[in-house]
Amino acid sequence: MADKLMTINLKVWRQDGPDKPGRLAPYTVEGVNPHMSFLEMFDLLNERLILRGEEPIEFDSDCREGICGSCSMVINGIPHGPHRGTAVCQLHMRHYRDGDTLTVEPWRANAFPLIKDLVVDRGAFDRIIAAGGFVSVNTGSAPDANSLPVEKAASDAAFDFAACIGCGACVAACPNASASLFTGAKIAHLSLYPQGEPERRRRVIAMVNQMEAEGFGDCSNHGECEAVCPKQISISAIAIMRREYVKAVVASND
Repeated sequence: MADKLMTINLKVWRQDGPDKPGRLAPYTVEGVNPHMSFLEMFDLLNERLILRGEEPIEFDSDCREGICGSCSMVINGIPHGPHRGTAVCQLHMRHYRDGDTLTVEPWRANAFPLIKDLVVDRGAFDRIIAAGGFVSVNTGSAPDANSLPVEKAASDAAFDFAACIGCGACVAACPNASASLFTGAKIAHLSLYPQGEPERRRRVIAMVNQMEAEGFGDCSNHGECEAVCPKQISISAIAIMRREYVKAVVASND
């Protein structure tokens, strides 16, 4: 038996550019298969808009496998939508009901200036990484597997923090538009491995300073970032970042 097709009512943020006025525009999308992803539903809508000679809705996407972090939509007030641990590209329409009305908006943060419609400039994250989110020591050839022993607990935690895809949902959900979860995850990941030790102090100071320079707000422990993170990064990353920062500042003043 074929799946019953759905009709979805949308209110989508339309804005021609950063200096143009924006508005919520209504659309009705008929014939939505419940197995479609949210982005596939938008593809269907855009195809119909183009056939009618209308401007398609601009939105970001790339891998559509929940890996790259490009898809960025706030759906009914929740970044990436209501399904926990899922990016928009992996959110399927079966989580909604026939006739539902959904409001779709872009990330809202001064540090993520809007480009058009649902597309924002997340270059601030790239600049935070460029400030120190890497290992630049000369590692030479690949070492033997057991030549650099790492405790399993540290290895597991580092792997969890490294899963961050830099989508920016944490910023969009935070009432302060803080990037502390993203920056903390990148700092915590490298601080737990011996390869990150040589640049440990310089890294945390540079990345935190760049985060502040980009105009992100400060963390006030609301926990909204962890709640919407598609990779479910723990806010313990923020605590690690703060400890690392304090130790680095104290050491630099000695």
